Amino acid sequence: MTAKLGVNIDHIATIREARKIREPDPVTAAILAELAGCHGITAHLREDKRHIQDRDIRLLRGVITTHLNLEMAPTREMTNFAIDVQPDMVTLVPESRQEITTEGGLNAAAKTDDLTQIVSALKNNDIRVSLFIDTETDQVKAAKKTGADFVEFHTGRFCTAFELGSTAEFERELSALQDMVLLAQKYGLRVNAGHGLNYRNVGYVASIDGIEELNIGHSIIGRAALVGMDAAVKEMLAAIRRCER
Repeated sequence: MTAKLGVNIDHIATIREARKIREPDPVTAAILAELAGCHGITAHLREDKRHIQDRDIRLLRGVITTHLNLEMAPTREMTNFAIDVQPDMVTLVPESRQEITTEGGLNAAAKTDDLTQIVSALKNNDIRVSLFIDTETDQVKAAKKTGADFVEFHTGRFCTAFELGSTAEFERELSALQDMVLLAQKYGLRVNAGHGLNYRNVGYVASIDGIEELNIGHSIIGRAALVGMDAAVKEMLAAIRRCER
């Protein structure tokens, strides 16, 4: 089964917010990505609202025809917002005001009780829940305890090793990802992956059996700035399909 593609449209909003005007519009970008053949739209509504805004999520919910994956911090305020908007899925992620982008996975092992309450509240309102975690055994076990439906493995360390050309580190991170996908499946968790994936490295992750969807933003949006959203999405889909299992 070929991994599906979820397009993260956050950085369209990043460009817009640089001038606090109305364009470019992330909702329009999402529609174009869907028309190009992606399988879902991902948007991270950060507590500091540095890019995606509440209004964007509400508009996306009204127009998305594939599925809407809302990334958010595991807080009561965000949980209430998600229940009101009803995305198809919520992915719980860590947040830090100082970070440029998400720097690692959620420490589910240290926050199992709190996460369990949030997961339960979302699932009781018919929202699927994923935890964005690192490729570590204790994090997978904790994700299972929370009652989450999915885990999304943070692929940042793998991508860094790939870019640095460190063969040993690259092989170690790829092996860890493969092992944790198997462990997650053993616990009955479905698996997505993302962070730092691009046109050069996506094939290695797409070829891992058991990963259902790859959530990719920065690389696609950067490419779209040069060739347009339609071509950028289609090129990523082609890169994924070249590794069809």
